[in-house]
Amino acid sequence: MNKIHNQWSNGLRVCLLALMLLQTAWAERIKDLTEISGVRPNQLVGYGLVVGLNGTGDTTNQTPFTVQSFKNMLAGFGIAVPTTMNPQLKNVAAVALHADLPAFAKPGQAIDVTVSSLGNAKSLRGGTLLMAPLKGADSLVYAVAQGNLVVSGFGAAGADGSKIIVNVPTVGTIAGGAIVERSVNNPFATAPTLTFNLHRYDFTTAMRMTDVINKTFGAHTATTLDGDSIQVMPPTNVTDRVVFISTLENLEVSPGRAPARVIINSRTGTIVIGQDVRVSPAAVSHGNLTVSISENPEVSQPGPLSGGQTAVVPKSGIQITQDNNRMFLFKAGTTLDDIVRAVNRVGVAPGDLMAILEALKAAGALQAEIQVI
Repeated sequence: MNKIHNQWSNGLRVCLLALMLLQTAWAERIKDLTEISGVRPNQLVGYGLVVGLNGTGDTTNQTPFTVQSFKNMLAGFGIAVPTTMNPQLKNVAAVALHADLPAFAKPGQAIDVTVSSLGNAKSLRGGTLLMAPLKGADSLVYAVAQGNLVVSGFGAAGADGSKIIVNVPTVGTIAGGAIVERSVNNPFATAPTLTFNLHRYDFTTAMRMTDVINKTFGAHTATTLDGDSIQVMPPTNVTDRVVFISTLENLEVSPGRAPARVIINSRTGTIVIGQDVRVSPAAVSHGNLTVSISENPEVSQPGPLSGGQTAVVPKSGIQITQDNNRMFLFKAGTTLDDIVRAVNRVGVAPGDLMAILEALKAAGALQAEIQVI
Protein backbone atom coordinates (compact mmCIF):
# COMPACT_ATOMS: atom_id res chain seq x y z
CA MET A 1 0.00 0.00 0.00
CA ASN A 2 2.84 2.37 0.88
CA LYS A 3 4.52 1.53 -2.42
CA ILE A 4 1.36 2.44 -4.35
CA HIS A 5 1.05 5.65 -2.33
CA ASN A 6 4.67 6.58 -3.04
CA GLN A 7 4.23 5.88 -6.74
CA TRP A 8 1.10 8.04 -6.78
CA SER A 9 2.91 10.84 -4.94
CA ASN A 10 5.89 10.65 -7.30
CA GLY A 11 3.58 10.66 -10.32
CA LEU A 12 1.71 13.68 -8.97
CA ARG A 13 4.97 15.48 -8.36
CA VAL A 14 6.18 14.77 -11.91
CA CYS A 15 2.90 16.10 -13.31
CA LEU A 16 3.18 19.26 -11.23
CA LEU A 17 6.76 19.81 -12.35
CA ALA A 18 5.71 19.30 -15.98
CA LEU A 19 2.98 21.91 -15.59
CA MET A 20 5.49 24.28 -14.05
CA LEU A 21 7.82 23.90 -17.06
CA LEU A 22 5.00 24.42 -19.53
CA GLN A 23 3.93 27.69 -17.94
CA THR A 24 5.43 30.87 -19.33
CA ALA A 25 6.82 32.79 -16.35
CA TRP A 26 9.67 35.08 -15.45
CA ALA A 27 12.43 34.15 -13.03
CA GLU A 28 13.45 36.14 -9.97
CA ARG A 29 16.30 35.73 -7.54
CA ILE A 30 15.59 34.12 -4.19
CA LYS A 31 17.04 37.20 -2.44
CA ASP A 32 14.29 39.30 -4.08
CA LEU A 33 11.51 36.92 -3.02
CA THR A 34 12.50 36.10 0.57
CA GLU A 35 14.21 37.21 3.73
CA ILE A 36 16.05 35.14 6.33
CA SER A 37 14.14 34.80 9.58
CA GLY A 38 15.87 36.70 12.40
CA VAL A 39 18.21 38.60 10.06
CA ARG A 40 16.62 42.04 10.14
CA PRO A 41 17.26 45.63 11.28
CA ASN A 42 16.29 46.78 14.77
CA GLN A 43 14.65 50.09 15.57
CA LEU A 44 16.30 52.53 17.98
CA VAL A 45 14.83 55.60 19.67
CA GLY A 46 16.25 58.37 21.83
CA TYR A 47 15.81 61.84 23.30
CA GLY A 48 18.14 64.81 23.14
CA LEU A 49 18.68 68.53 22.80
CA VAL A 50 19.43 70.55 19.67
CA VAL A 51 21.33 73.78 20.36
CA GLY A 52 22.57 76.69 18.27
CA LEU A 53 19.20 77.62 16.75
CA ASN A 54 18.69 81.19 15.59
CA GLY A 55 15.79 82.02 17.92
CA THR A 56 13.60 79.26 16.47
CA GLY A 57 13.78 76.90 19.45
CA ASP A 58 11.13 75.89 21.98
CA THR A 59 9.05 78.44 23.86
CA THR A 60 10.15 77.18 27.26
CA ASN A 61 7.17 78.43 29.26
CA GLN A 62 5.08 75.98 27.20
CA THR A 63 7.62 73.13 27.10
CA PRO A 64 8.99 72.76 30.64
CA PHE A 65 10.68 69.46 29.77
CA THR A 66 13.15 71.39 27.60
CA VAL A 67 14.26 73.48 30.58
CA GLN A 68 14.43 70.37 32.78
CA SER A 69 16.62 68.58 30.24
CA PHE A 70 18.86 71.64 29.91
CA LYS A 71 19.35 71.88 33.69
CA ASN A 72 20.10 68.15 33.95
CA MET A 73 22.73 68.47 31.21
CA LEU A 74 24.44 71.38 32.96
CA ALA A 75 24.35 69.52 36.28
CA GLY A 76 26.33 66.73 34.65
CA PHE A 77 29.10 69.25 33.99
CA GLY A 78 29.01 70.58 37.57
CA ILE A 79 26.97 73.70 36.81
CA ALA A 80 24.06 74.25 39.21
CA VAL A 81 21.18 76.37 37.93
CA PRO A 82 19.02 77.90 40.71
CA THR A 83 15.63 76.24 41.00
CA THR A 84 13.92 79.65 40.98
CA MET A 85 15.48 80.52 37.64
CA ASN A 86 13.51 79.77 34.46
CA PRO A 87 15.84 80.38 31.50
CA GLN A 88 14.27 81.39 28.20
CA LEU A 89 16.06 79.11 25.77
CA LYS A 90 15.06 80.36 22.34
CA ASN A 91 18.02 78.61 20.72
CA VAL A 92 17.39 75.14 22.26
CA ALA A 93 14.84 72.50 21.22
CA ALA A 94 13.92 69.13 22.68
CA VAL A 95 13.96 66.44 20.00
CA ALA A 96 13.16 62.78 19.47
CA LEU A 97 15.69 60.60 17.66
CA HIS A 98 15.17 57.41 15.71
CA ALA A 99 17.37 55.16 13.62
CA ASP A 100 17.56 51.64 12.21
CA LEU A 101 20.36 49.37 13.42
CA PRO A 102 21.32 47.02 10.54
CA ALA A 103 21.34 43.29 11.17
CA PHE A 104 25.13 42.81 11.20
CA ALA A 105 26.19 46.26 12.49
CA LYS A 106 29.32 46.14 14.64
CA PRO A 107 30.55 48.57 17.34
CA GLY A 108 32.28 51.55 15.79
CA GLN A 109 30.19 51.63 12.61
CA ALA A 110 28.12 54.74 11.79
CA ILE A 111 24.39 54.81 11.07
CA ASP A 112 22.04 57.61 9.97
CA VAL A 113 19.78 59.39 12.46
CA THR A 114 16.51 61.29 12.00
CA VAL A 115 15.83 64.17 14.41
CA SER A 116 12.27 65.46 15.03
CA SER A 117 11.10 68.34 17.21
CA LEU A 118 9.10 67.39 20.31
CA GLY A 119 8.04 70.87 21.43
CA ASN A 120 6.95 74.00 19.61
CA ALA A 121 10.21 74.89 17.89
CA LYS A 122 9.70 76.75 14.62
CA SER A 123 12.75 75.29 12.86
CA LEU A 124 15.77 73.06 13.50
CA ARG A 125 17.79 74.58 10.66
CA GLY A 126 21.39 75.34 11.70
CA GLY A 127 21.13 73.32 14.92
CA THR A 128 23.54 70.82 16.46
CA LEU A 129 22.47 67.70 18.30
CA LEU A 130 24.32 67.14 21.56
CA MET A 131 25.40 63.61 22.51
CA ALA A 132 22.29 61.48 23.05
CA PRO A 133 21.87 57.71 23.56
CA LEU A 134 19.77 55.56 21.26
CA LYS A 135 18.00 52.65 22.95
CA GLY A 136 16.34 49.48 21.72
CA ALA A 137 13.12 47.83 22.84
CA ASP A 138 15.05 46.23 25.72
CA SER A 139 16.06 49.72 27.04
CA LEU A 140 19.76 49.02 26.36
CA VAL A 141 21.91 51.63 24.64
CA TYR A 142 22.98 50.44 21.19
CA ALA A 143 24.29 53.70 19.67
CA VAL A 144 25.17 57.29 20.57
CA ALA A 145 24.19 60.17 18.30
CA GLN A 146 25.68 63.64 17.86
CA GLY A 147 26.30 66.07 15.02
CA ASN A 148 25.06 68.91 12.83
CA LEU A 149 21.56 68.66 11.34
CA VAL A 150 20.67 68.85 7.67
CA VAL A 151 17.17 70.35 7.34
CA SER A 152 15.54 70.61 3.92
CA GLY A 153 12.56 72.72 5.02
CA PHE A 154 12.54 76.41 5.84
CA GLY A 155 10.09 79.16 6.70
CA ALA A 156 9.78 82.93 6.71
CA ALA A 157 7.36 85.23 8.54
CA GLY A 158 6.38 88.90 8.17
CA ALA A 159 5.66 91.50 10.83
CA ASP A 160 1.94 91.36 10.05
CA GLY A 161 1.78 87.64 10.92
CA SER A 162 1.93 86.33 7.36
CA LYS A 163 4.30 83.40 6.85
CA ILE A 164 5.36 80.79 4.34
CA ILE A 165 6.75 77.32 5.07
CA VAL A 166 8.43 75.04 2.53
CA ASN A 167 8.65 71.32 3.36
CA VAL A 168 9.05 70.52 7.09
CA PRO A 169 11.64 72.64 8.94
CA THR A 170 11.18 70.80 12.25
CA VAL A 171 12.66 67.48 11.03
CA GLY A 172 16.29 66.94 10.09
CA THR A 173 18.82 64.18 9.50
CA ILE A 174 22.42 63.47 10.45
CA ALA A 175 24.15 61.24 7.93
CA GLY A 176 26.33 58.79 9.85
CA GLY A 177 25.45 60.72 12.99
CA ALA A 178 25.34 57.77 15.40
CA ILE A 179 28.14 55.42 16.39
CA VAL A 180 27.15 51.82 17.16
CA GLU A 181 28.14 50.80 20.69
CA ARG A 182 26.56 47.34 20.90
CA SER A 183 25.77 44.64 18.31
CA VAL A 184 22.64 42.51 18.19
CA ASN A 185 22.94 38.73 18.18
CA ASN A 186 21.25 36.95 15.30
CA PRO A 187 20.92 33.25 14.49
CA PHE A 188 22.84 33.35 11.22
CA ALA A 189 26.18 32.01 12.47
CA THR A 190 25.02 29.45 15.05
CA ALA A 191 21.55 28.17 14.15
CA PRO A 192 21.50 24.57 12.81
CA THR A 193 18.88 25.59 10.23
CA LEU A 194 17.88 28.84 8.55
CA THR A 195 14.33 29.72 7.54
CA PHE A 196 13.57 31.76 4.43
CA ASN A 197 10.24 33.62 4.60
CA LEU A 198 8.54 34.69 1.38
CA HIS A 199 7.51 38.33 1.06
CA ARG A 200 4.13 37.06 -0.23
CA TYR A 201 2.98 33.61 0.76
CA ASP A 202 2.40 31.26 -2.14
CA PHE A 203 2.52 27.45 -2.03
CA THR A 204 3.62 27.22 -5.66
CA THR A 205 6.53 29.60 -5.15
CA ALA A 206 7.59 27.79 -1.96
CA MET A 207 7.58 24.40 -3.72
CA ARG A 208 9.54 25.73 -6.72
CA MET A 209 12.10 27.35 -4.45
CA THR A 210 12.59 24.09 -2.53
CA ASP A 211 13.07 22.15 -5.77
CA VAL A 212 15.66 24.60 -7.08
CA ILE A 213 17.67 24.54 -3.84
CA ASN A 214 17.64 20.73 -3.62
CA LYS A 215 18.59 20.43 -7.27
CA THR A 216 21.58 22.74 -6.72
CA PHE A 217 22.86 21.61 -3.31
CA GLY A 218 21.52 18.08 -3.06
CA ALA A 219 18.39 16.35 -1.79
CA HIS A 220 16.99 17.24 1.64
CA THR A 221 18.89 20.54 1.79
CA ALA A 222 15.62 22.48 1.80
CA THR A 223 12.21 21.59 3.20
CA THR A 224 8.94 23.41 2.59
CA LEU A 225 7.33 24.20 5.95
CA ASP A 226 4.21 25.91 4.58
CA GLY A 227 3.21 28.38 1.90
CA ASP A 228 5.40 31.07 3.43
CA SER A 229 8.55 29.42 4.81
CA ILE A 230 11.35 27.18 3.51
CA GLN A 231 13.80 25.64 5.98
CA VAL A 232 17.39 25.21 4.78
CA MET A 233 20.29 23.25 6.34
CA PRO A 234 23.46 25.33 5.82
CA PRO A 235 27.08 24.25 6.52
CA THR A 236 28.26 24.50 10.13
CA ASN A 237 31.42 26.44 9.29
CA VAL A 238 30.70 30.19 9.20
CA THR A 239 32.80 30.86 6.10
CA ASP A 240 31.19 28.01 4.20
CA ARG A 241 27.82 29.24 5.40
CA VAL A 242 28.40 32.67 3.90
CA VAL A 243 29.41 31.15 0.55
CA PHE A 244 26.37 28.84 0.72
CA ILE A 245 23.91 31.71 1.34
CA SER A 246 25.58 33.87 -1.32
CA THR A 247 25.08 31.13 -3.91
CA LEU A 248 21.56 30.28 -2.72
CA GLU A 249 20.17 33.82 -2.77
CA ASN A 250 21.26 34.29 -6.39
CA LEU A 251 19.41 31.21 -7.61
CA GLU A 252 16.48 32.11 -9.88
CA VAL A 253 12.93 30.89 -9.24
CA SER A 254 9.78 31.39 -11.29
CA PRO A 255 7.25 32.70 -8.73
CA GLY A 256 3.69 31.44 -8.78
CA ARG A 257 1.10 33.66 -10.39
CA ALA A 258 -0.90 35.80 -7.99
CA PRO A 259 -4.57 34.98 -7.33
CA ALA A 260 -7.15 36.57 -9.61
CA ARG A 261 -7.85 39.86 -7.90
CA VAL A 262 -9.26 43.30 -8.68
CA ILE A 263 -7.92 46.13 -6.51
CA ILE A 264 -10.04 49.27 -6.22
CA ASN A 265 -8.85 52.46 -4.51
CA SER A 266 -12.09 54.20 -3.62
CA ARG A 267 -10.32 57.49 -2.80
CA THR A 268 -8.35 57.98 -6.01
CA GLY A 269 -10.45 55.94 -8.43
CA THR A 270 -7.49 53.71 -9.30
CA ILE A 271 -8.41 50.22 -10.52
CA VAL A 272 -5.88 47.39 -10.99
CA ILE A 273 -7.06 44.17 -12.65
CA GLY A 274 -4.89 41.08 -12.20
CA GLN A 275 -3.65 38.97 -15.10
CA ASP A 276 -5.76 35.89 -14.29
CA VAL A 277 -9.10 37.69 -13.89
CA ARG A 278 -11.74 35.97 -16.02
CA VAL A 279 -15.38 36.77 -16.76
CA SER A 280 -18.13 34.25 -17.45
CA PRO A 281 -20.69 34.98 -20.21
CA ALA A 282 -22.52 38.18 -19.27
CA ALA A 283 -24.12 41.21 -20.93
CA VAL A 284 -23.61 44.65 -19.42
CA SER A 285 -25.42 47.91 -20.08
CA HIS A 286 -24.45 50.96 -18.05
CA GLY A 287 -26.15 54.30 -18.64
CA ASN A 288 -26.00 57.55 -16.69
CA LEU A 289 -29.11 59.52 -15.74
CA THR A 290 -28.42 63.24 -15.32
CA VAL A 291 -30.88 65.57 -13.60
CA SER A 292 -30.24 69.34 -13.94
CA ILE A 293 -32.21 71.87 -11.86
CA SER A 294 -31.89 75.59 -12.60
CA GLU A 295 -33.46 78.52 -10.76
CA ASN A 296 -34.49 81.54 -12.91
CA PRO A 297 -36.56 83.95 -10.76
CA GLU A 298 -38.83 86.42 -12.65
CA VAL A 299 -40.15 89.84 -11.67
CA SER A 300 -43.97 90.16 -11.68
CA GLN A 301 -45.37 93.64 -12.37
CA PRO A 302 -48.98 94.44 -11.26
CA GLY A 303 -51.44 95.97 -13.72
CA PRO A 304 -52.11 99.74 -13.84
CA LEU A 305 -54.30 101.08 -10.98
CA SER A 306 -54.61 97.55 -9.58
CA GLY A 307 -53.07 98.47 -6.27
CA GLY A 308 -50.71 95.52 -6.43
CA GLN A 309 -46.96 95.43 -5.64
CA THR A 310 -44.01 94.31 -7.67
CA ALA A 311 -42.92 90.80 -6.59
CA VAL A 312 -40.19 88.28 -7.44
CA VAL A 313 -41.69 84.99 -8.57
CA PRO A 314 -39.50 81.87 -8.42
CA LYS A 315 -39.21 79.77 -11.58
CA SER A 316 -37.49 76.37 -11.60
CA GLY A 317 -36.33 74.49 -14.67
CA ILE A 318 -35.77 70.73 -14.53
CA GLN A 319 -34.03 68.84 -17.33
CA ILE A 320 -33.41 65.09 -17.42
CA THR A 321 -30.91 63.53 -19.83
CA GLN A 322 -29.81 59.93 -20.13
CA ASP A 323 -26.67 58.77 -21.96
CA ASN A 324 -27.35 56.33 -24.76
CA ASN A 325 -24.60 53.85 -23.87
CA ARG A 326 -24.46 50.59 -25.78
CA MET A 327 -24.61 47.15 -24.25
CA PHE A 328 -21.42 45.09 -24.49
CA LEU A 329 -21.06 41.32 -24.17
CA PHE A 330 -18.49 39.34 -22.23
CA LYS A 331 -18.02 35.88 -23.67
CA ALA A 332 -16.76 32.82 -21.79
CA GLY A 333 -13.11 33.05 -20.74
CA THR A 334 -12.87 36.80 -21.26
CA THR A 335 -9.38 37.99 -20.35
CA LEU A 336 -7.98 41.23 -18.94
CA ASP A 337 -7.28 42.55 -22.43
CA ASP A 338 -10.89 41.89 -23.48
CA ILE A 339 -12.25 43.69 -20.42
CA VAL A 340 -10.09 46.76 -21.02
CA ARG A 341 -11.00 46.92 -24.71
CA ALA A 342 -14.75 46.61 -24.03
CA VAL A 343 -14.70 49.26 -21.32
CA ASN A 344 -12.66 51.68 -23.44
CA ARG A 345 -15.10 51.29 -26.35
CA VAL A 346 -18.00 52.29 -24.15
CA GLY A 347 -15.94 55.06 -22.56
CA VAL A 348 -16.96 54.66 -18.91
CA ALA A 349 -15.24 56.55 -16.10
CA PRO A 350 -13.37 54.80 -13.26
CA GLY A 351 -16.36 55.18 -10.95
CA ASP A 352 -18.64 53.52 -13.51
CA LEU A 353 -16.11 50.72 -14.01
CA MET A 354 -16.17 50.06 -10.25
CA ALA A 355 -19.94 49.69 -10.40
CA ILE A 356 -19.71 47.33 -13.41
CA LEU A 357 -17.11 45.10 -11.74
CA GLU A 358 -19.08 44.92 -8.50
CA ALA A 359 -22.25 44.06 -10.41
CA LEU A 360 -20.43 41.31 -12.34
CA LYS A 361 -19.13 39.92 -9.03
CA ALA A 362 -22.63 39.97 -7.53
CA ALA A 363 -23.97 38.14 -10.60
CA GLY A 364 -21.30 35.46 -10.25
CA ALA A 365 -19.76 36.33 -13.62
CA LEU A 366 -16.48 37.78 -12.32
CA GLN A 367 -14.02 35.03 -11.38
CA ALA A 368 -11.86 37.16 -9.11
CA GLU A 369 -11.72 38.66 -5.66
CA ILE A 370 -12.56 42.36 -5.37
CA GLN A 371 -10.48 44.18 -2.78
CA VAL A 372 -11.29 47.80 -1.91
CA ILE A 373 -8.50 49.80 -0.30
